[in-house]
Amino acid sequence: MKVKFIWLKLKDCVILHGMKCLARLSYLVLFTISGFLVFGQKDEITCKEVILKSLKTIDEVKSLKYHLKITERGKKGFNFYESSVKFQKKPRKIYLYIKGIEVLWVEGKNKGKALVKPNSFPYFNLNLDPLGDLMRQDQHHTLNEMGYDYFANIISYSVKKIGDNFDDVFSLHGEAKVNNRLCYKIIIDNKDFSYVDYKIGPNESITSIARKLNVCEYMILEKNKKFKDYFDILTPGEVIKVPTWYCRKVEMYIDKFYFLPISIKIDDDKGLFEEYNYFFLQVNPKFEDAEFTKEYKDYDF
Repeated sequence: MKVKFIWLKLKDCVILHGMKCLARLSYLVLFTISGFLVFGQKDEITCKEVILKSLKTIDEVKSLKYHLKITERGKKGFNFYESSVKFQKKPRKIYLYIKGIEVLWVEGKNKGKALVKPNSFPYFNLNLDPLGDLMRQDQHHTLNEMGYDYFANIISYSVKKIGDNFDDVFSLHGEAKVNNRLCYKIIIDNKDFSYVDYKIGPNESITSIARKLNVCEYMILEKNKKFKDYFDILTPGEVIKVPTWYCRKVEMYIDKFYFLPISIKIDDDKGLFEEYNYFFLQVNPKFEDAEFTKEYKDYDF
């Protein structure tokens, strides 16, 4: 009996010691995890980090495939367009499908013209200047602005222009699900947006002035009623009105996975100026060489 009693006491001590060790181990694990959460966790991403990462991602894009919905304010109200897009950056290649209309443009081919298959009279393929009136009509942009690079240049210029006042213009407003994608919501608020006088220099055009100032040429055309289209001859020394920024306000949603804009809503001093929404975005898809030729099996040129 005495031996048995000693064994039970010893067993109890072992169990008690084991429980104490387990308790200490649990406390150590809990303390370690808590310490990691407190000291090891990265701070939430900032607005500037989102913008800079997006600009870097755009620069690294090689190709894109997406469906684009466009809203643009025109001369007689709002114009609405939809297109399916294949885009390759270098060499630059573009294919568009717009409700039966097909457009193919390849850098260095077809004498710089876009091959267009219309969905109405004259019912045969046309070779058109991408900057010409027939292709541009009442649209804000041309094939030259397809992809994200044009918009990225505007944003990059704005970031440099405001310098240390970034947080006075750019702000992050949490997350939102837009076009079926989880995104960061960014607001760009150019409170000092206005129109100022600009003296035309030698050999300048509406488009060259817009590129020089990083603003939209359509906005210049709209503000200066004496011009009928982009090809009007400008007289050196003549004074016109130009915007101080590309726009008054931007509401932009940047995809959390791709870090590319999924939705861009742009206002000027009158309200909505243009809006672009991207769907079914594919980043850096592999295209066959034939996909940028008129003979491709899925096209109807």
